[in-house]
Amino acid sequence: MIGGGIAGAAAALALRQEGHDVTVYEAHEDPEGDVGAYISLAVNGMRALEKLGCLAEVQSAGFGVPRMRFSTAGGRRLGDVPRHRREADPMHSVTLMRGRLVSIMRRAARAAGAQVITGERLLGMTETVDDVTAEFSSGRRDTAELLVGADGVHSTVRKLIDPSAPRARYSGFYAVAGVSSTPSADGGVWNLTYGRNGAFINITLDERTQWWTAQVADPVRPDLRSIDDDAWKQRLRQLYPETVPSEVLAGTTRLFGSTLMHVCDPIRTWHSTRAVLTGDAAHPVGVAQGAAMAVEDALVVAAALRVAPTIHAALEIYDVERRPRISKLLKHADDSRDSKRPGPVKRRLDVVKMRLMLPFYERATGYLYDYDAAVSGERISA
Repeated sequence: MIGGGIAGAAAALALRQEGHDVTVYEAHEDPEGDVGAYISLAVNGMRALEKLGCLAEVQSAGFGVPRMRFSTAGGRRLGDVPRHRREADPMHSVTLMRGRLVSIMRRAARAAGAQVITGERLLGMTETVDDVTAEFSSGRRDTAELLVGADGVHSTVRKLIDPSAPRARYSGFYAVAGVSSTPSADGGVWNLTYGRNGAFINITLDERTQWWTAQVADPVRPDLRSIDDDAWKQRLRQLYPETVPSEVLAGTTRLFGSTLMHVCDPIRTWHSTRAVLTGDAAHPVGVAQGAAMAVEDALVVAAALRVAPTIHAALEIYDVERRPRISKLLKHADDSRDSKRPGPVKRRLDVVKMRLMLPFYERATGYLYDYDAAVSGERISA
């Protein structure tokens, strides 16, 4: 297993549940430290985590977000819909710190018997008919029947499987996240304001705590490392003068950090004979589905290995099973990203489009939440 984040830990746990010996190689020396800001898990991801035995702990580590609201820059409500679930679904989307999710899943993988080795960066791999050998920067080599590339949007395994595979590139957006002490009565609501310079998201944890993210549109890739916290606060107040964002930003007590947002052209080759891609290595999707898709991938890979006569046949099954769902979601992600780009004329058109679309939101997105990776995986044996 290459990569010890969400995708790697999920795949390790799913494969251990099927009785496979698993070793996870993580490039960072201290992967248990802070890993980004907060993350949302849609109900399809939560049900996938339930099959891995992690649901209760993840729910305890985060907070449920049953609804989401969309507003114009001027504060007019565009719509109020269920947050990443169907209206009648009693399970709620959960938001928690990414680092907590990674730690929970990695701990579960270790408890299930997976070995986790840190500080090992993959350089190359050699495949034969019978096995695959991974070669690391330290000089270490390891041979196994299958190599799983769970190494994220900038995947090394992707390039090794197909040197012509597309590379992730800057999307024209960067994100800054933080915590605010601004009072709010909207507990359990994910709010998005279409600001003049990008989208602004704020979620109320309790009466005096909000988590927020500014998704700033900037066609020129910025050097985020050159901006300190005070400079960020000043810059964001200038970029988001709208009422709600400015109030939330004024109460900021902590910044989680900033990150460039990436996109990647569709990746044609998800596997070779003895290596396979999962999670963002195979399909960076966004729209709060990245983690959920990675966990679903893990369950389907494990199911395919259980029912297929050979490893290569299992990887073919995984590809056929997952690709239609991912392709549909990528179109959804492109539309969502495009709706956040600024511009006065485009913004007015987007407002009209949102008003027309939101009454049909559940019908348009229900396919995401109805999916059951384990049942779907069993179906492939027919």
